[in-house]
Amino acid sequence: MEYREIPHTDLSVSLIGLGTMTWGEQNTEAEGHEQMDYALEQGVNLFDTAEMYPVPPRPETCHETERIIGTWFADRGKRDEVILATKVVGPGPHVTHVREGTRHNREHITTALEGSLRRLQTDRVDLYQLHWPDRPVPLFGTRDYSPPKQSDSIPIEETLQVLADLVESGKIRYIGLSNETPWGAMKFLAAAETLGLPRMVTIQNSYNLLNRTFDSGLSEICHEEGLRSLPYSPLAFGRLSGKYRGGALPNGARLTLWERFARYNGPNSDAAIEEYAKIADEAGLDLAQMSLAWINQRHHVASNLIGATTMEQLKSNIASVDVELPGEVRKAIDTVHHRYPNPCP
Repeated sequence: MEYREIPHTDLSVSLIGLGTMTWGEQNTEAEGHEQMDYALEQGVNLFDTAEMYPVPPRPETCHETERIIGTWFADRGKRDEVILATKVVGPGPHVTHVREGTRHNREHITTALEGSLRRLQTDRVDLYQLHWPDRPVPLFGTRDYSPPKQSDSIPIEETLQVLADLVESGKIRYIGLSNETPWGAMKFLAAAETLGLPRMVTIQNSYNLLNRTFDSGLSEICHEEGLRSLPYSPLAFGRLSGKYRGGALPNGARLTLWERFARYNGPNSDAAIEEYAKIADEAGLDLAQMSLAWINQRHHVASNLIGATTMEQLKSNIASVDVELPGEVRKAIDTVHHRYPNPCP
């Protein structure tokens, strides 16, 4: 396993990180424990979760993923071997069941963190992330920004002060962003510098061969400001594994179970996937591993957050760390990207 340092921290994270959002919905508690056992054995030290997991978010399963991780910590006694990351939700009509109040203010963030610590059976979170901003931004496949007619968003400076106090208390070690824009990332970094508060050290946005919008602005910020990315959905809900090619709907697969997960069904997505599959075939590569290896080699990536519902998928995904893409493969991937730029942002 390769490890990468996150600037402004003492964290050295595995290039492959373990995503967990299927545990408690598509995966049982026992299967989640099996995945954590295997991942840790392979050198994966970053486990990423969120208070609202599993997905799709619904009252019947809310918080189950954190609870499953907590029982694993209690049973295995390996908390100190894991860099644990979780997230606090932002406002939105689809998460009103998560808890009462989902704004990024002192009361709601403090309540959220206490709940996560209790379920995770730990006294600290190594990386605490804002799951999405406390203001209207394009989210989860929305392409364009629309200025709000009026906004009661919690000021970034206020949110940062709350997080700073929780860092001071020892309940959080470091803080990060998720689903954030270039403007938001820079505002948080500037506020930290101006006010002498802890800086954001990571940003977790969707990033894959069908969605490279991160490279338009956030990639430069990572380079210039020492921020590091934790890409999620690296296989675009499994579409870049090839299992949905030709209109296939495998039993038990996410896109088979829930029509709502249509983010990566955008115009030209099928055509782009076929082109990427052709590149993989001609190079003798597995499409999923090629897609993951491409992310692994990006300059801004600290840890590529893979997720799996089967052990076979998990083993293959983790093994992508050993795949080195030749220059001609990377060039061919860029050619397809120029033909079908970001079909699924």
